Amino acid sequence: MLPKEWKQVPLHTVAEVRTGLSKNAQRQGATLKRPYLRVANVQDGALDLSDVQEIDVPASQTSRYTLQAGDLLLIEGNGNPENLGRGCLWQGQIPDAVHQNHVFAVRTHGSGQLLPAFLELLVQSRYGRDYFLSCAKGSTGLASLNSTQLKGFPVILPPFDEQLRIARVIDTWNATIVATESHLANSRRQRHSLIGHLLMPVPFGTGKRTAGDAFPPSVQPGIPQLPQTPKGWIKTNLGAHLKEVVRPASLDLATNYRLVTVRRSRGGVDERCELPGAEIKTPTQFYVHEGDFLISKRQIVHGACGIVPAELEGAIVSNEYAVLNTYGDLDPRFLRYLSETTYFQQTCFHSSIGVHIEKMLFRLDKWLKWPINLPPLDEQLRIVAILDAASQEEMTVQRQLDLLREEKRALMADLLTGKRRVRTPDTTAEPEAA
Repeated sequence: MLPKEWKQVPLHTVAEVRTGLSKNAQRQGATLKRPYLRVANVQDGALDLSDVQEIDVPASQTSRYTLQAGDLLLIEGNGNPENLGRGCLWQGQIPDAVHQNHVFAVRTHGSGQLLPAFLELLVQSRYGRDYFLSCAKGSTGLASLNSTQLKGFPVILPPFDEQLRIARVIDTWNATIVATESHLANSRRQRHSLIGHLLMPVPFGTGKRTAGDAFPPSVQPGIPQLPQTPKGWIKTNLGAHLKEVVRPASLDLATNYRLVTVRRSRGGVDERCELPGAEIKTPTQFYVHEGDFLISKRQIVHGACGIVPAELEGAIVSNEYAVLNTYGDLDPRFLRYLSETTYFQQTCFHSSIGVHIEKMLFRLDKWLKWPINLPPLDEQLRIVAILDAASQEEMTVQRQLDLLREEKRALMADLLTGKRRVRTPDTTAEPEAA
């Protein structure tokens, strides 16, 4: 139940829902070129203005379709229920911009009833998401939001000054979240830089670094270029330090087995599912042990590799995976960090065969012939310790960010429905006696 001074009204009573301009609409008479905001520019409650196209707009209709600062942009959904109503405020970042017919612009009446920033919060909250998802129910696979549904959106309307206070509170949280996101991005850059400098060092005076400077994208097809071998390191090949391990699993139809998978972009080894032997479609399976290094033969071009954690000891994988151990002179954790270098990912790409990126097959025998620069084991361990500390810092900041986002969602749910109030401080009280 809402507080007594709050009310709930249909959106159309406090704002105008404006439809946009079709790219294929007929153009008659004089036209003007205008920046054209599409669905691609309004995604996930944020603006992406990196690719804004232009369109010819009839001169007589420019005022009808031109956006104003304070307009709330929402997308129809384009068949995806999760996209329904995703919106954000337009602040006039691009002068004279117009909007596509799949992007609504909601413009408050300016009567001092509804604050645009408060409406944005309401739309982005669970309350708003629930309403827009309900609009998709009964859809036959083409979930979209029409103007009638949007006009009927039940706006929760606190007094205007309380809307201002709520928006300011959430702005404070947003500022903290943005600062934490910046901290996280900086932590990631530092770790990735460390990986490049510690695992692919370029001796002083030998020129520009050629590999390992940054975290690679999921596919890295460039030609591998190994830097000059640093003093005290050896130039060797992967096959001299890695061996394939084969532990066949004879499946019992009634026994449950844990199956693992390796996530792309060095995302680690995870449990995929648990199935009885009778339901495992691929009969050729192999056991994995803690510390094994797994490579997905079909996904390694996307960086799918990692170390088996202790909790997945005794799980199984199919012959779609290469299971590797070291001979003791290469620390598996050092190898795991090495997998984040550009050079490593390029060797994986060039050791795979196929004509389509999603159908390439990894050739382990070919990959093991690639050269690497390898430090002594004690130096490997020192490098791993430094990178572990950097990784722990990154994970700590990520947890802080996740917690902030979760707390903000809970706070928004309470503030926007009146369960918690943001009251004006009482400035009429008499000061306490000294």
